[in-house]
Amino acid sequence: MRKVFPPSELIINDDNSVFHLHVKPEQLADKIILVGDPGRVALVASHFESKEFEVESREFKTCTGMYKGKRITVLSTGIGCDNIDIVVNELDALANINFATREENETFRQLEMVRIGTCGGLQPYTPVGTFICSQKSMGFDGLLNFYAGRNDVCDLALEKAFLAHMGWTGNMCQPAPYVVDANEELVNRIASDDMVRGVTIAAGGFFGPQGRELRVPLADPNQNEKIENFEYNGYRITNFEMESSALAGLSKLMGHKATTVCMVIANRLIKEANTGYKNTIDVLIKTVLDRI
Repeated sequence: MRKVFPPSELIINDDNSVFHLHVKPEQLADKIILVGDPGRVALVASHFESKEFEVESREFKTCTGMYKGKRITVLSTGIGCDNIDIVVNELDALANINFATREENETFRQLEMVRIGTCGGLQPYTPVGTFICSQKSMGFDGLLNFYAGRNDVCDLALEKAFLAHMGWTGNMCQPAPYVVDANEELVNRIASDDMVRGVTIAAGGFFGPQGRELRVPLADPNQNEKIENFEYNGYRITNFEMESSALAGLSKLMGHKATTVCMVIANRLIKEANTGYKNTIDVLIKTVLDRI
């Protein structure tokens, strides 16, 4: 007997669209590009030869169209792993739950999701303008710890080594990071041979969790230095952003393919930043559209 999802768990709008995204099952493509900024949806969709539909609800703006013979959905998530939790769960529901019967579909539909974003580089070889594909994502957010199977999809040895390196073992006031590998086939296809394949930290905030200090002092002023110096089996932390871990973790638990690609707009190591990155991000967008 297939699982049935009650209205309190899967909220469906009167027009048969999913609660937050306002997207209907037939409007979703198998290939999905996620962006944080709702304004960036139009930039991605400007490359489409045709558009099927557009819808906007809160920070979630969605457009499905055709690009070089491929049907693609582009969707904005807003900022943070909490929003990724909403987006990925609702996308999976659109793909794998019958909205009429509220039963899980007999045939699994696998989605490909690539997040395109911006990030802060943490190594000398990730200067401003670098494209980084997240081979591994480390979540400081704790989201995946609420789902069964968390340990089955995580790199527990790397987690343990990182906690020891940071001095966070046994400290309940510090994060309990989880580490998830992105889908290998998708990483190879998207990153190809011209992107840095990195280990990305998804932080739970933009300031303190990423080692930025304004008026409130940091709990650990040496946090970023420790992160930059961490090395495990050849892996080093390459960049900070705020969504990749939830995307990689939830997708892996659900059986979907996912990865994150970011353009470095600030290098924390050498204290440089570029706020005029709008034109360069379009190069990354077109690259992902061609490879997804």
